[in-house]
Amino acid sequence: LHIKAKKIGSETVLSNIIRLVEKAQSSRPPVQKLANTAVSYFIPTILTIAVVVFMLWYFVFDSTLLFALTTLISILVVACPCALGLATPTAVTVGVGRAAEFGILIKNGDTLENAGKIDVAAFDKTGTITEGQPEVDDIICYGISENELVELAASVEKNSNHPIAKAIVRKANDMNLELNQTSSFENITGKGLKAQVDDKDVLAGNKKLLESQNIEIPQSVLEEYENLENLSKTIIFVAIDGAVKGILSLSDKIKANSKRTIEELHKMGIETYMLTGDNKKTALNVASQVGIDNVKAGVLPENKLDIVKNLQKEDKTVLFVGDGINDAPALTQANIGVAMGNGTDIAMESGDIVVMEGDLENVVAAVQFSKKVMTRIKENLFWAFAYNVILIPLAAGVLYAGFGIMFMPEWSALAMALSSVTVISLSLALKGYVPAIKKETKS
Repeated sequence: LHIKAKKIGSETVLSNIIRLVEKAQSSRPPVQKLANTAVSYFIPTILTIAVVVFMLWYFVFDSTLLFALTTLISILVVACPCALGLATPTAVTVGVGRAAEFGILIKNGDTLENAGKIDVAAFDKTGTITEGQPEVDDIICYGISENELVELAASVEKNSNHPIAKAIVRKANDMNLELNQTSSFENITGKGLKAQVDDKDVLAGNKKLLESQNIEIPQSVLEEYENLENLSKTIIFVAIDGAVKGILSLSDKIKANSKRTIEELHKMGIETYMLTGDNKKTALNVASQVGIDNVKAGVLPENKLDIVKNLQKEDKTVLFVGDGINDAPALTQANIGVAMGNGTDIAMESGDIVVMEGDLENVVAAVQFSKKVMTRIKENLFWAFAYNVILIPLAAGVLYAGFGIMFMPEWSALAMALSSVTVISLSLALKGYVPAIKKETKS
């Protein structure tokens, strides 16, 4: 048995998950600032009320010193701001931990608050809407054999981790071809790759790559390209020493839950976009199958970034979902970046939420989790304030004059404890929460 450890303990997926969850559980959403501000005013206000009530009972209503002190102590005890302090962190800790059980890693508190305000959800295509496992369907050669074309293309593509590159390398392996060493390799962002293979200048990429390198595409090749494009396939041109020598067409299956994910987002009133570097016909075909509202095809990484920025300029809160290196700028710019857990490391670092296993339904589940946690935080804050609003007047002795009922300090201590228990219990109830989309999946 031979075992190769590729990463040490602190760098494993499990360690990263633990680190992300711990970081998120210790973070504070903006609503915590409201609670902190309230507490900063709450304490001096309670002290003032306690002193004023003491003076009223002792100097104005001529009560005994013991009675006046009892009201003062009761007010101070019942108004302990523990529940206010516990309202947010307990809900965040439990909610983030529960989300992690579903493979949803929420990195910070800001994300929890922003997720409930989403107006637009934008998606990358390959590896996000689709499986990200394209397969080579057609090999069309011009003055070169299939074996030589695939061998040269795969020799260049082996230097890339892009799903299309991996598909071409897999095809070469299936054909039992031996790949060659390359030199002068260059990744031309959003267009393709170029390198030298056996003293030949080889390019493999989309139509924009050839245009940028001033390589003429013969009319017959363009016609073949258009025919394949009409079939919603991704097309890779292969050029050798400045001349087009072949076309490789690939197709990628749409994820089984992509359509349902888009439907659920629409039910929430969220507009959807697909941003892809693929050709327009393929992009429109995929979008129509899953029901996406808007399509931006043939876009470079900086274009994705600009599209997100323009949507934000329209006062829209944008969620962007992607999995590749090219998606990192848009993931960072978006109000909430969702990285697919089966994507690149840089994408996962750029995202605010990481969806493990690439389950697209978890994008919806993440939004539902965030809304639930924020609702629970608000409920906690409500009950924390409600206890004080109701019990401080009782502790001040409002029932004593008419009914002879005095809220004693020990009752205040019990009520104060119950307020904290109530807040913690409401937060712990999140342990049993299941997002609506997950309930429907099970049923």
